[in-house]
Amino acid sequence: MVTAGLANLRKLDLPSRAFEAASKGDFELQGYAFQAVAEQQRRPRTVRMGLVQNRTPLPADTPVVKQVTALHRRIEAIVEVAAMCGVNIICFQEAWTMPFAFCTREKLPWTEFAESAEDGPTTKFCQELARKHDMVVVSPILERDTEHGDILWNTAVVISNSGAILGKTRKNHIPRVGDFNESTYYMEGNLGHPVFQTQFGRIAVNICYGRHHPLNWLMYSINGAEVIFNPSATIGALRPRRLAPGLQLGAEHPLSLAGKSTTWFLSFRSHSESLWPIEARNAAIANHCFTCAINRVGEEFFPNEFTSGDGKKAHRDFGYFYGSSYVAAPDGSRTPGLSRNRDGLLVTELDLNLCRQVNDIWGFKMTGRYEMYARELAEAVQPSYSPKIVKE
Repeated sequence: MVTAGLANLRKLDLPSRAFEAASKGDFELQGYAFQAVAEQQRRPRTVRMGLVQNRTPLPADTPVVKQVTALHRRIEAIVEVAAMCGVNIICFQEAWTMPFAFCTREKLPWTEFAESAEDGPTTKFCQELARKHDMVVVSPILERDTEHGDILWNTAVVISNSGAILGKTRKNHIPRVGDFNESTYYMEGNLGHPVFQTQFGRIAVNICYGRHHPLNWLMYSINGAEVIFNPSATIGALRPRRLAPGLQLGAEHPLSLAGKSTTWFLSFRSHSESLWPIEARNAAIANHCFTCAINRVGEEFFPNEFTSGDGKKAHRDFGYFYGSSYVAAPDGSRTPGLSRNRDGLLVTELDLNLCRQVNDIWGFKMTGRYEMYARELAEAVQPSYSPKIVKE
């Protein structure tokens, strides 16, 4: 679904050779542009974002180095197309160099995918991409922190278009839901809410589960983010189901199929897929910024069975990663999502002037009572706190 607001969303005229390369590489390519109102004293601040969603190309029991190499080659091919499309900043999905194996609770071989954020092979690979294509690269990986006891983190490395490492950010919120057993491997991040000043604008990375926490988005915005990426790995159900007789979903319903009125709908194991079209879009509105929601696609099967703590039989799959990556604008408009089941590249041109324009209209940052929230939250986290409930 697309809602046009101030941004006046339009389709981008991408090069035919880019579509040819995408077709040859068997991945979807879409392009859209958000436009802001022309101003007298500021030129348009246009920047092109690239969002990449993909499946793991090799089985999970393939040797670690072969899996990482295959993913590097896959991403390299997609980034080549992004460069053809003039992308300035590209972001990959959460833990993009590995299967999302944290459901298994096993250590080996999954912890062998962890790398140094500063000089690991994936960071060096992304530095080469950045230099070659004059492109900022956001690379979410499983980090091995050798300076602090060899512990693991869920991290995103931000690499400048010069090839220099701008810095890194870590996942602030760790799920403890169903098969998302991530705290078996790493804990909540300790780097706060950094925002990275790039040549093309100020960006931040709110990794996966952090999208469920409005204050997490808020802090990136307070620190000046104009674009917040949300690289994720979240699951739904594989097959559509039929509604009860006499019922029908409208074309704009987030669970309808192919954007049409239908008696079929997309079921889901958790509420994740029904929340997916809403949360990043709400965050864009509330924080006067652009948000980029990215999810992997496909199913991943693991060598050993594991249970989910729900009384059901042991299984080898985590679930169905439903893709559907999209970009939302501060005025509430958004792009259509990429496919639920195909690798894809979403190219989106943004005019960052729209952030201030919407801010001037709605004034959420001006009217926000941050000092009051800060005071009351500081009180609420104290052991002696008692909720302020007025009673008769």
